[in-house]
Amino acid sequence: MSADNEHSEDGGVETREDGGAIATSSERLVDLYRQMALIRAFEEACQKGFRQGKIGGYLHVYIGQEAVATGFLQAFEDGDKVITAYRDHAHALLLGSDPKEIMAELYGKGTGLVKGKGGSMHLFDVERGLMGGYGIVGGHIPLGVGVAYAMRFQETDHITQLYLGDGAMSQGAFHEAANLAGLWGMEGQCPCLFIVENNKYGMGTSVERTTAMTDLAAKFDAYGIEHEKVDGMDVEAVVEAAERVAEQVRETGKPYAVEALTYRTAPHGAADFFEKYRNKEEIEEWRQRDPIGMVEHKLIENDALDEEKLEEIKVEAKERVQEAVEFADESEEPPEEELYTDVYSGEDEYMGEA
Repeated sequence: MSADNEHSEDGGVETREDGGAIATSSERLVDLYRQMALIRAFEEACQKGFRQGKIGGYLHVYIGQEAVATGFLQAFEDGDKVITAYRDHAHALLLGSDPKEIMAELYGKGTGLVKGKGGSMHLFDVERGLMGGYGIVGGHIPLGVGVAYAMRFQETDHITQLYLGDGAMSQGAFHEAANLAGLWGMEGQCPCLFIVENNKYGMGTSVERTTAMTDLAAKFDAYGIEHEKVDGMDVEAVVEAAERVAEQVRETGKPYAVEALTYRTAPHGAADFFEKYRNKEEIEEWRQRDPIGMVEHKLIENDALDEEKLEEIKVEAKERVQEAVEFADESEEPPEEELYTDVYSGEDEYMGEA
């Protein structure tokens, strides 16, 4: 947040002249901390489960990026939709999906969020607005833009939060979808909030080595889409930006893009052990701005919580995650016939007869 943003004396939310919130109350900051602590505990348990061979497929955790989804989803309203890429556990947790069902999904169990068919990269919870995590880089972007268009076609005031990584912006699907979003937005028919989670690396390749235009937000200029940047390590800054721009998208039906500058302090994927593409000094430098650590410092500084209470919150999060791990461990594998359910719709399902 900028230096001229000040907290109100009573610890509540200070407002700008235009009515937008510029500071977070201590009570709300505690709530944000609880959410991020749960995400961190969940992701650490996922890493352990992968190393133990309990999680199949592949695994991408959100460690270091917690402030982005946590901040933006404060602007989520019932009826809105969320679509993201393969680093999707946090989004499901924040939208209210049961941690037990998410963990069971990662373990490939029949009690999982998608009955064990999606795994880590393909979480869905349509009832809560999560339209999916997607494993194909950039493949979900046209889908998200289409969902946003459908919302205005149905004459609602809902919006779509479309999360994408920096690597996805070099995919043709991004440019095709952004072009349509800008075009439909001219008529107020595409309430899509693009959230670029720029963590500096597409797998092991830095942004500087993949695009001549490293100002990712500015790429939206080509499609007539307004944009800005936000410090993705500062959850208060993210909340402020999220609530302000989400309201604009909701009112105008025009797309908007925010580049959240963040960093994953965990490897790209759970099997990325060596990380030769970046040095330890860089990782340690970013760890000094760990989003959870920054909130802890703020809460202690403001006498909102002491270290003992912070530890209690972290313990509560770990206990809740441990319950999820035990549930996943004890759940049954899906039966073989489940292979043929929820695959095709309609009465004339092809069952693969020779």
